[in-house]
Amino acid sequence: MLTMSSAAKRVPTFEELYLEIERLPQGITGQILIPGLLATMSRPGAAHDHTLARCSRVLDPFDQRLDGHGWWIRQEFEVRFPGDRLAVPDLAGWRADLYPELPDDNPLRIVPTWCAEVLSPSTASDDRTLKLPLYASTGVAHVWLIDPAVRTIEVYESIDGRPTLVATARDADVVRLAPFDAELSLATWWKASAPQVTASPGPSSATR
Repeated sequence: MLTMSSAAKRVPTFEELYLEIERLPQGITGQILIPGLLATMSRPGAAHDHTLARCSRVLDPFDQRLDGHGWWIRQEFEVRFPGDRLAVPDLAGWRADLYPELPDDNPLRIVPTWCAEVLSPSTASDDRTLKLPLYASTGVAHVWLIDPAVRTIEVYESIDGRPTLVATARDADVVRLAPFDAELSLATWWKASAPQVTASPGPSSATR
């Protein structure tokens, strides 16, 4: 018979879980969005990758690594957040005036100023219910949630540690989205839907 003490499960440490993450097969991403609990996800689909690539490209003029100005922008970079949590934002940005250089630490322990998540059916719930409040409560000033399925982007600002929706855009809008001070065109962010192929009916058979 199990006693209460023997039945209780010890919560793994961050270091133990991170060792598990390092052993994950290629193409599988590990995160610790709840302390002591490892969450994994596989590579997203084509619509996600298209939107992520296009969003990243339009932000190139801000990225100092690419001779831009004002930001260090990283794609799918591990960030260790307070409370022994690890997230891998699709895109994350750190203001260059605050951090003239980013350390080579992996995971990075500096909380980003901005994060963006491209939603997919398998990750949308975690992005909204776990990552969005995590970012807002730990000092990420702005978060974008980008949904390729409905071609929308939601901009959240952290107010008193809570995510507050402050702007939305959709389809081919040309908009200024905080925290970037430039007009961004969304027209190319969405992957065109594959045309529907209708099977042609076969030859009808005549009744004798």
